[in-house]
Amino acid sequence: MTHEQITYETFINDPFTDFQPHDQTKGALTILEWAYNSYDDIVYACSFGAEGIVLIDLISRVKKDAHIVFLDTDVHFQETYELIDRIKARFPDLQITMKKPKLTLQEQADKHGDQLWNSNPDHCCYIRKIKPLEEALSGATAWVSGLRREQSLSRSKTDFVNKDERFRSVKVCPLIHWTWEDVWNHIKENNLPYNDLHDQGYASIGCMPCTTPSDDPHDRSGRWEGFGKTECGLHTVSSQDNQS
Repeated sequence: MTHEQITYETFINDPFTDFQPHDQTKGALTILEWAYNSYDDIVYACSFGAEGIVLIDLISRVKKDAHIVFLDTDVHFQETYELIDRIKARFPDLQITMKKPKLTLQEQADKHGDQLWNSNPDHCCYIRKIKPLEEALSGATAWVSGLRREQSLSRSKTDFVNKDERFRSVKVCPLIHWTWEDVWNHIKENNLPYNDLHDQGYASIGCMPCTTPSDDPHDRSGRWEGFGKTECGLHTVSSQDNQS
């Protein structure tokens, strides 16, 4: 393992390829300690789902005043906003930024039609999530994500440290070996706040119009139901990215 800073330009491969963690956090604390020692400008982009709560707890043990960005699309569930308030109370030193899109919902409707998430969810995600994260990560060498290999086929090859072509940065994913059961065991054992919607059958929680309960907590079938879409685009590279 190395503490030499890796950038998008110098990235060759994951320095933890041969790391076989055996600790209770399945390597997550080791990766976070490496990341926060390596990058002064690292950002955690948090959706405040179950994985996000685990990472907030672990990050706070490494850097209690870490910078966290929430992509506030203006169409999140009220339960999500209430959770953020509870997290702020539990971890008062964290620097949580509520990052909004440049377009208000009304401006988006005027320009692209009402309820764009129903007619073109990819473009809606681009305007309300991808572009804001591009702005939030501008100047940041690395960012943290809660991706787990178990979540989907597209995430099954995720490494601890990844070259992020989408945002031209380094993406650090400490939870790649965690299962859904691991996530909830950590939340319960540490009495962490979590989104009340999880108790109502919601596994993956995003924007209100595009999220429904899912019978399977191990997939993302409750997102963008009927569109054959399971990713907002933050973790993929698309040749069809539209201009806002």
